[in-house]
Amino acid sequence: MTNTLITIVGATAIGKTALSIKLAQHFGCEIISCDSRQFYKEMTIGTAVPDEDELSAAPHHFIQNRSIAEDYNVGQFEKDALLKLDGLFQKSPIQIMVGGSGLYVDAVLKGLDYFPDVDPKIRINLTQRLESEGINTLQEELKTLDTEAYNSIAIDNPHRLIRALEICIGSGKTYSSFKNKPKTPRNFNSIKIGLNADREIMYNRINKRVDIMMNNGLLEEAEALLPHKQLNALQTVGYRELFDYFDGKFTLDFAIDEIKKNTRRFAKRQGTWFRKDENIIWFDFQQDVQTIIETISDKL
Repeated sequence: MTNTLITIVGATAIGKTALSIKLAQHFGCEIISCDSRQFYKEMTIGTAVPDEDELSAAPHHFIQNRSIAEDYNVGQFEKDALLKLDGLFQKSPIQIMVGGSGLYVDAVLKGLDYFPDVDPKIRINLTQRLESEGINTLQEELKTLDTEAYNSIAIDNPHRLIRALEICIGSGKTYSSFKNKPKTPRNFNSIKIGLNADREIMYNRINKRVDIMMNNGLLEEAEALLPHKQLNALQTVGYRELFDYFDGKFTLDFAIDEIKKNTRRFAKRQGTWFRKDENIIWFDFQQDVQTIIETISDKL
């Protein structure tokens, strides 16, 4: 059988983890996580890391394997994931990858785009402007310089926003102009499964998940990470809003509402990203697993 990577994608809180475990158990294989928020061992509650029962139900890789102090990026993940897959495919010709980080999914399945080196002072300047002028100003600048990038990247993520801007400014070309160039072919086939739900259902699931996170100790987790709030790993929904609460910018209730709102926006962007991929086979999040297994088996 040809080596095949089954990839499960979809918005946050849609049920990807549960499905990935059931598929891994059925096919007797392991799971590569490409959720860029779950790499970090200090971030457990706010990133919805699989619990102990889920982790023991099937072997997982790239879950809390890094520290927030480490400078880890999608390029490094691509190399690490491909190396890990080479080993896993020696055990079984079928493996599972799961995650909602579209860029990280594409890095493994397709390869990364090449971007030119730019003056590091540009990033320093943009970071200082982020602190002094706020994220909205930088978002509007990207909208002017590269509308396509503005509409396609996670503009609420300061790291990715600054990355796009530094390429625009440093190269004199749009960030999006360097995208979608020919890549090195992969040595495995890919089957992509997507989970979706009606918007109201998805948003209700997100709101409920945030409430559960708060009950499970997200506030305390964020408070412990407050001294490190400037690190790239922590520039993410669920932590950024609580840091603003600790800094006196928000009330706690407002911060929680902001987490829910920004997570819903994030889910919407995930949906936009994945819907562009015509190769994804979509299922309702409540679809019985056997039907999904039969669909995958027909493709193998």
